[in-house]
Amino acid sequence: MADNKVFIFDTTLRDGEQVPGCQLNTIEKIEVAKALEALGVDIIEAGFPISSPGDFNSVVEISKAVSEPTICGLTRAVKKDIEVAAEALKFAKRARIHTGIGTSFYHINYKLKSNPEEIIERAKEAVKYARKFVDDVEFYAEDAGRTENEYLARVIEAVIAAGATVVNIPDTTGYCIPEEYGRKIRFLKENVKNIDKAIISTHCHNDLGMATANTIAGVMNGARQVEVTINGIGERAGNTSLEEVAMILKCRNDIKLNTGINTKKIISTSRLVSTLMRMPVQANKAIVGRNAFAHSSGIHQDGVLKHRENYEIIDPREVGLSESAIKLTARSGRAALKHRFEKLGYKVDGDKLDKIYEQFLAMADKKKDINDDDLVLLLGEDRSKDKIIQMEYLNVLCGKSAIPMATVKLKYNGEEHVATSSGVGPVDAAFSAVRQIVKTKAKLEEYLVQAITRGTDDIGKVHVQVEYKGVNYYGFGANSDVITASVEAYIDAISNCIKANPGKN
Repeated sequence: MADNKVFIFDTTLRDGEQVPGCQLNTIEKIEVAKALEALGVDIIEAGFPISSPGDFNSVVEISKAVSEPTICGLTRAVKKDIEVAAEALKFAKRARIHTGIGTSFYHINYKLKSNPEEIIERAKEAVKYARKFVDDVEFYAEDAGRTENEYLARVIEAVIAAGATVVNIPDTTGYCIPEEYGRKIRFLKENVKNIDKAIISTHCHNDLGMATANTIAGVMNGARQVEVTINGIGERAGNTSLEEVAMILKCRNDIKLNTGINTKKIISTSRLVSTLMRMPVQANKAIVGRNAFAHSSGIHQDGVLKHRENYEIIDPREVGLSESAIKLTARSGRAALKHRFEKLGYKVDGDKLDKIYEQFLAMADKKKDINDDDLVLLLGEDRSKDKIIQMEYLNVLCGKSAIPMATVKLKYNGEEHVATSSGVGPVDAAFSAVRQIVKTKAKLEEYLVQAITRGTDDIGKVHVQVEYKGVNYYGFGANSDVITASVEAYIDAISNCIKANPGKN
């Protein structure tokens, strides 16, 4: 094994799925598992087989559906758990049982009501029993972050002697700080005499916001497996984020460690998990947040337009985006405004740019976000008459006992078309009706509703993003009727896509 290789152990389907409201069915888990395989993860922790029949079945089906990564099942240090996990993993090309027990003072005395010596014996027995079923056994010392290093070293030495191939050192409560956690890993490297016979793994939680920092500290001190989740989801404040660790190791050449992650699939995998688990990614989330590669400050925009690396340490294409986003707001400068006009096909500079810039600032102070139609209006042109798609009529039926239905009338390339469709909700039904008229292959990537004012007569602003052949197109709508705003935003995005790809979409 190359010492500069860091194995990626993804636990999105086990620890990540423990988030309230984020449970997946077996089909959805298989979809995520296949995406993780394409992403290049080394180990997929597919579930906790004894916890429920559904979890057991998911581990079985993932084992059948995925062939490249090792498939792992979690257990307690209990024989029945281990037997059930082994049965669930019988179809896996490469199987791993992940067993363990608490080792901290709190767990030994208050959770397990045991003593240190008995815990070591139970740990050894669990590993030995697991080895009867599989050759690859990982042992977790739960709450290792709060376990005394000397005792932890005794436990780890005992389980490696019993047959553990990987030893997991979890900061279960997210209590450690990076220096402390790194020192713990280094202590094990230097004081466990048989440590060369196993891989040290990190498993850090984010209760104090230091999961990624602790994981990197562990890796810098000798750990060669990291346990992570997509988007950093997980119990309480979450787990270490896969995308953060992968990009840290890729960007920081001085660390001289690498993973097998295909980073260009990070964004698509992030969005898949977010969608299936119904857990939005915060806008300012590192790497995968909507604003991670967005610039609204004039100074930053000017710097990025001159040379991307002035303000970006990651090329957005490296994580699966087509480009950085230059957002026009009251903080934007002339360079960003000129850049957007050029993308729209207008050359604006000199005194004309200065004059329009003053008008732009006045508009931006009132409207906050400026879209392409606003810019064309600043030039004195009305783009609405040239729109490929215009909505002329929208009627929606929905309610507690009604199947959501929507009828839309669109003027498309000068001709009127009417379509009716159902959906899982009124917006979905309306979008489906639009697609019946406009046979687009553009895929809906993002749908965001924001409030502009407050109260029952609130104006809803809708942002829609569609993707076609790797390029994103945006649409905007604002209306006191949020469904109308949604359809306006959707047809705006599709119109922009069709304009950029005439005859192909």
